Amino acid sequence: MKIIFAGTPEFAAHALAALLKTNHEIVAVYTQPDRKAGRGQKLTASAVKQLALEHDLPIYQPLNFKASTEEGLAAQQALADLNADVMVVAAYGLILPQAILDMPKYGCLNIHGSLLPRWRGAAPIQRAIATGDAETGVTIMKMAAGLDTGDMMLKTICPIEATDTSATLHDKLAVQGAEAICTVLDSEQSLQQYLAEREVQDEALTVYATKLSKAEARIDWSLTAIEVDRNIRAFNPWPVAFTPIDEKHNLRVWNSVLSTLDAIDKQAGEIIALDKKGVHVACGDQKAVCITNLQWPGGKALNAVQINQTQKLTVGQIFA
Repeated sequence: MKIIFAGTPEFAAHALAALLKTNHEIVAVYTQPDRKAGRGQKLTASAVKQLALEHDLPIYQPLNFKASTEEGLAAQQALADLNADVMVVAAYGLILPQAILDMPKYGCLNIHGSLLPRWRGAAPIQRAIATGDAETGVTIMKMAAGLDTGDMMLKTICPIEATDTSATLHDKLAVQGAEAICTVLDSEQSLQQYLAEREVQDEALTVYATKLSKAEARIDWSLTAIEVDRNIRAFNPWPVAFTPIDEKHNLRVWNSVLSTLDAIDKQAGEIIALDKKGVHVACGDQKAVCITNLQWPGGKALNAVQINQTQKLTVGQIFA
């Protein structure tokens, strides 16, 4: 089949790489315009674009598909001219109007990193960890005009481990997503069967994964230890949990585990121990988390041993 692929970050690049190993023809790759990144703020191609360049695939980077703009109309016509059988979308980052969704012979399929209809929206992986879900997965759906409202064609299951961060869970789901879309697109007959058997989402079970903000990554030590630990892991690798150390500077907290130490009669945010496991901090339920990886302003992320070697933190010190 002739496939258009639309995606931008690493999550999408995994799926494109998998599709390139099939007998299908990738007729075009759509990805976000190059963005400034890094300390030098150099224009940087997305992970999907870099992969597409390696395989000499046609690349399109429209700003939008809006019928109200000349560029949008031109982008719509360019996509229509590709005469594709199906369009695969994974973390693309642009809204696709109904005209685009209807252009390919079999429509547009989306690879979404949650078990829909739970966690529709921008941050499904992070919200699943922060909420304490036992499992998540990937849903392949036939796209509709709403936000992740399309009919479901295939689901995979991925347990969420107590040590998972959004980074590690992302990598697991990227692999599952790549495998799942290849299963659906195993052949034209396979695609037709999945489309025929697709399932409408139950709106009563809908939960939205709202976009992350830097402000919510500030650690609230009055929460329970379980909640603090989940948030720390959920916000790795972005926006990264933090706790102020003075009026101008924050400690970035990259990872943690639940501490086995007793925090009874300790103030929330108080360092109750420093050892080879990390920095043990009391939380609101008189239990503690153990910070295993943190970063001072201007420095590199440090593990538990390195944190102790700095001797910058002391037992009894209280994080605000």
